[in-house]
This record gives sequence, structure tokens and C-alpha cells, in this order.
Amino acid sequence: MSLAPAALLRSPTARGLANLYTGTLISGAGWAMVLPVTPVLVEHFGITPGTAAQVVTTYALGRFFGIPGAGVLIDRFGTRRMLVGGPGLVLLGAVAGALTPWFWPILMATFVVGVGDSVWALGREVSGIDLVRLDQRGRVLSGFHGMHSGALAIGPLVGGFLAETIDFRATFAAFAAVTAVAVVLGFFGHDAHSPRAAPRPADAPARTGLAGRIRDLVDLFKQIEPGLRLSYWVFILATLAGFTFRITLQSVLPLYANEALGLTPTQIGALFSISGGVVFAMILPAGFVLDKLGRKWGTVPSTFLPGVAFLLMPFVDTYAQLAMLVGVMAVCNGLSLGSLAASTYDVLPDHVRGRLQAFRRTAAEVGGVGAPLLGGVLIDTVGPTAPFLAYAPVLLIAGVLLAFATRETLVKRRPT
Repeated sequence: MSLAPAALLRSPTARGLANLYTGTLISGAGWAMVLPVTPVLVEHFGITPGTAAQVVTTYALGRFFGIPGAGVLIDRFGTRRMLVGGPGLVLLGAVAGALTPWFWPILMATFVVGVGDSVWALGREVSGIDLVRLDQRGRVLSGFHGMHSGALAIGPLVGGFLAETIDFRATFAAFAAVTAVAVVLGFFGHDAHSPRAAPRPADAPARTGLAGRIRDLVDLFKQIEPGLRLSYWVFILATLAGFTFRITLQSVLPLYANEALGLTPTQIGALFSISGGVVFAMILPAGFVLDKLGRKWGTVPSTFLPGVAFLLMPFVDTYAQLAMLVGVMAVCNGLSLGSLAASTYDVLPDHVRGRLQAFRRTAAEVGGVGAPLLGGVLIDTVGPTAPFLAYAPVLLIAGVLLAFATRETLVKRRPT
């Protein structure tokens, strides 16, 4: 038994995954520190709650614009550059947030953080699945998403405490400090390279402009097996719904808890800690479900049930009730751990996995960008529960389509 740890340390796979999991935990904890800060920004800068919520909007915009380039670079140059450059950008944004005396530069800083985080996340995913077999992808991706979400058990509590006892700048400074560690880890990360696709014929006409890019994208899409193409598009819709769900919890829930229930930043941080703890505990069960029972056992309930939870949000009027509902949504979030990512990697040929996975994430990031933006308007004009009611149908529809319009992708077939 005493030899087991030494054997693990000698395993390149174990070392590679340990590196990636550590970086994932740092990524989740770092950004999560910022979440309880939005009510403090309202008082410090004299802005409306809806304006403060746009900190999360600019972060989502950064993710939206960062991930397409990441997909192209991963397919061409491998993942290690993403594992260094991604956290490097996050570090730059966190330092800027800690030093600026104005609110608008904070929005610019969180945009840079979003770009870096999207590059970092896609690099981790491709690097991780390259280390394991197809029938282990669910557990690996579940581990990534679980570590990232489980960091909510640490980050918000620390961030809320620092903002309440010192200043919101202390939160950004702590964010920068932990991210610096991830930059160093990136230099030792597993460098995954995609197989080269067949080159285009020399006499093929060059494709330029928007029309050429669209034709290139269509060609990429045609490389998916015909019977799996509809599933790919439903995965995009479901990812959009999932992003809407998670980003709404990050941006709207703190403001709702502060305005409707009068909770402090520390109490709000504790709510996220409840959620993160539940998600973290589901890493192993969720991975087992995805790899042994099937991907749909994770994708369907984790998309449909949050829609039901959003419909119940207006009926919450105590901290205990809110904590209970957050816990239920955390269970759903736990079931989603890596399920859509694993399902998508199952249907994509290896030589286009970076670009088509990036396209799914980019299209779905519309939810991440639009949810807090529209949510801020709804909070200021209608009330703090309006965003939950507005987004519930998206989750419910996506859940139904996952159940009845997609194929089960856990098929043990050799990668082409």
C-alpha cells in the first residue's frame, strides 16, 4: 500500500491530471472570490445594483470573444501555450482590478479575466481528454467541472470576508496571488496536439471574408457523423441554457439576496459555499454516472430541474429557504459536471475537436453574456426575481430536447 503514492507520482497520466486539477481549482476559487463583491461596489462607487451586475457581463463577454481563437490555436499548436497564456491574462486582469480607483476600468479588467479564463478552460479540457481513454472522459471532465464549481466552497467565502473586513481591492489582490501559481503550473502541463487533417487541394480556391469563414465552419460541421449532427446542435442549446443558469446565480443571486433578504456579503458567500460544497461532493458520483450509465443521465436532469428551481425562486422569503433552494440547484449542477462537454467530445472527430468545441462554447456564451445584461435591466425595472422567471423556459425546453431529440453518445468506439 505504501508504494501506491510513489507509483502514482511516476505515472505521467497521474502527474498530468494532478497539474490540471490544481489549475482548475485555482481558476474557480480565484474568480469566485469576486462574486460577493458586487454589493460592495454599489456602495463604494455609488452605482445601481444593475450596473454592478455588469461586472459579470464583461467577464462573460471576455469568455465569448476569447474562446474561438483558443479553439484554433489548440488544433494548430497544442495546449501548453493555452495553459500558460490563459492564466497569464487572468493575472493581468486581477492586478488591474486591484489597482484601479474607478469602476469602469474594473469592467475592462473582468473582460480580460474572461478572455483568459476561456482560453485556460478549453486548454485544460483538451489536455485532459488526451491523457485518458474515451470511456474515462466523463470522470475526467466531471473532475474538472467539479473542481471548478467546488471552488465556490472556498472563493466566495474568502472574497466576501476580504471585501467586508478590508476592501474589495484586497479581494482582487488575493485573486491575482493564486492565479500567479497557475501560470507556473502551465509550463509543466501536458501538451496535447490534435492529429493533422488532410490538407486542402493545391488548386482549391482560397476562402476569404465572412462567406469563406462560414464555408469553413460548414466543412467542419460536415465532418461530424450525420446521425450525430442534430445532437451537436442540441448540445449547443443546452450549453447556452446551462451558462444562463450558472451566470444568473453568479450575477443576480447576490443582488437578490442583498435587496430582497438583506443578506451581508459574508452570508452571500456562505450561500455559494453551500453550492460549491455540494457540487464538489458529486465529482465521483457524476463521473460514474456519465461513464457507466450514460451521458443523458447527467445532461437531462441537470438542465430541466434548474428551470423548475428558477420558477420557485419568487416564493423564497427566508435565508433558510434560499439556502435549501441553492442546495437543490447545486445537486443539479453536480449532475451536469462535464456531461455536455463529454457528450460533445464523443461526437467530434479528433482533428477538429478544438474548433467545434470552441464553436459550441462560443455560441452558448450568448447565455453568459445576455443573462446578466438582461438580468440587470429586469432587476432595475421589474424586480429581483424577474430574471429567474425569464430564464426558466430556456432551461425547460433544452431539457426536453436533450431527453427526446438527441442520441446517447456513450458508445465505446475507437477514435478515428
